[in-house]
Amino acid sequence: MTRTSPLSLVILGVLGAVVGAFTQVGLASAGRPILTAPLTVPLALATIGILVVLLARPIRRMTRTRTSAIGPVDPFYATRIVTLAKASALSGALLTGVGAGLLGYLLTRSVTPGVGSFSSTIAGLVGAGILLACGLAAEYMCRIPPDDDDDDDDKPIRARG
Repeated sequence: MTRTSPLSLVILGVLGAVVGAFTQVGLASAGRPILTAPLTVPLALATIGILVVLLARPIRRMTRTRTSAIGPVDPFYATRIVTLAKASALSGALLTGVGAGLLGYLLTRSVTPGVGSFSSTIAGLVGAGILLACGLAAEYMCRIPPDDDDDDDDKPIRARG
């Protein structure tokens, strides 16, 4: 599996910001209440991010130590965790963009919103940022260290004869 590219994270963040801002504008122009996240959303996002990192720790430990006491890496477990880490990073980027769009809308309003709107939007933005950072960290923890035998790749191959 390839590492998550920064370009895809930026694209998802910008897409989320545009969708978040336009959703707020559409709701406000229709006379509906704007979106505000309850306090449980950033707490859940941060908790998920921390759990992803905790699930990736055994893989990091197994790939970094040379002792046989730990045992080999279960490839199915490692695949599941690296997929979860990548999904967390991508969804964290999208939700960070949505939070930035919601905050951008609140900052550009002519009427000053209440403190509750700002604090819940900033908390959601921070929670999504934690999910993004933890997803990238867990993805980094699941990578395989380079082998010592890879240095011999520069040598030309001789035919035996």
